[in-house]
Formats: sequence, C-alpha cells, structure tokens
Amino acid sequence: MDVGGGGISKSVSPAVVSIQEHTSELDAVGAGIVIQRAGYILTNNHVISDAATNRGDIWVTFGDKSRLTAKVVGRDPKTDLAVIKVERSKLTVAALGDSAKLAVGDPVIAIGSPLGLRGTVTTGIVSALDRPVPVSGEGSDTDAVIDAIQTDAAINPGNSGGALVDATGAVVGINTAAVSPSVLQGGANGSVGLGFAIPINGARTIAEELIHTGKVRHASIGLQAKSSTTGLRDGAYVVQVVPEGPADQAGLKAGDVITLIDTTLIDSREQLAVTVQDHRPGDKVKVRFYRDNSAKQSAVNVTLGSD
Repeated sequence: MDVGGGGISKSVSPAVVSIQEHTSELDAVGAGIVIQRAGYILTNNHVISDAATNRGDIWVTFGDKSRLTAKVVGRDPKTDLAVIKVERSKLTVAALGDSAKLAVGDPVIAIGSPLGLRGTVTTGIVSALDRPVPVSGEGSDTDAVIDAIQTDAAINPGNSGGALVDATGAVVGINTAAVSPSVLQGGANGSVGLGFAIPINGARTIAEELIHTGKVRHASIGLQAKSSTTGLRDGAYVVQVVPEGPADQAGLKAGDVITLIDTTLIDSREQLAVTVQDHRPGDKVKVRFYRDNSAKQSAVNVTLGSD
C-alpha cells in the first residue's frame, strides 16, 4: 500500500492537533494525538512542560482551525509523555496500532506541525527498531531514554507529540526527536532522515496510567551507570549502587559491567535504562555481569524496585 496516499492522511489528520505552549519566556509549537473522545490528548512532555511548571497557557488547534485551551492531566518526564485535556466531546479519535508488529522497511507517515506548519504529512520507512535514544530539552524537565522507532520520514521541531502512522492508518509511534546537521557536523538545523518515535504500545500504557492516576510508577534497578565501550567488555559500567536498593540487595557493586538482562544484550547505559523501563516494579530479572578482571561472567537475580 502507498503509505503516502491521501486516504490515510485524510482519515488520521483530524485526530492530530497542533499544540502551542505560552509562558512569559517561551512560545513553542508541537503536536498531539486525540486518544479519547472526551477530550484526552497524548503528546510529549517536552511540548507542554514549560507551561505546566511555569503556569503558562496551553492551546490546542484542531483541523477545522478551532482553538481551545487545555489543562494538564498528567505528565511523565522519564518517558517524555504527557496527557492534556480539552473541554470538548465527540472528537475524532486516532486508531492506535501495534508497534510490536513493525518491521524495518515498513512504510510510515509522520503527521504534525513542523516549524508551526499544522497538518504537515511526510513519508518514509521504519529505519530501525529498539534504538535507545536519550531525550532532554532546554526549558523542559524531560530526562528520558526512549526505546525508539527510527524513521527517515522528515521530523523537525514542531513534529514532537505527533503521530507516526503505518500503512493501515493506525498510530504506531509518537514522534519525539530528530538528529540535525548541527549535532552531526556543525550545520544548520533540519531533517537528515534520522527521526525517532516512542512506540505506541508503551505510550498507550503510560497514557492510561496518567489518565487514571495522574502519575506513573517506573521500575528501578537502583544504580547509576555509564557506557563501557572498551571493546572487550562493552556494557553498562556501574558507577554507584544505591544503598539497600535492588542492585545492592542482589550483590551488584560499583565497577561491575552489566552485559545482559535476561535475554537482552546490554551494550550501553541507554540500553540498560530502556530495558529496565520495559519492566514493572516487582519484576524479577537475571543480570549477567563482569567483575574486576575476571574473564568469567557472573549472574544474580534482581527484584526491581520502584522509583
């Protein structure tokens, strides 16, 4: 199917809104996705966090150009997700797909408000899956590592919070970040075909928690780590263990290099973060690691705590 077809765009675009946050120091534009007819909209935390923390205004503009104020229902800086609500019922709701069924090479489209241009549609493919990507932003309290869908569909500032849609018209990701030439080689900002989206399966769960409780409980392993890339023992190097925390109680120590959690290869601090994040508090995981100069890998069982 031609993912750039007008039928898909026409059916999905009414459920994708433009979001503007306004404070005394900032005006910024992003996007969001209507997930419930009662007015609930899913977006990125960094799209609305400045207004949320500095008593600013959040405005939502719909496809028919109508504009309403929104209030924050809940937000989660650790996953860069948030839910806002407008006082309007019977909204067009996006169909949410299954991001676990995506494969590299699948066609996708990105819908959002890049550079403030509402309702913009760009096309591409899934370039990679399970890409650990750190996300933070100036003026935002977001401090996340997302287990991202990578796409070459053009994503620019203003696309954040918008929809990544598959060939059936279902939302499979929340567009969140992009790499620009200024990051790569000192060039001007813009798309270089490296965009990242939060998989909808995890985003859906977070959204439901935010709607029901206003907050999210995350699994915690109870340590701080950095990436170890010596070539011999690539993994997550444990810098500090939280006293009496899950890692400490299991016997992990500073200096250990974690290389595997259950069957997931841990080759960086970011991969450790997203792997733990994929679990729930109370889950038990097997952690394999190297200690000191031993050539033999050790293993311990860790019961994850809560942040």
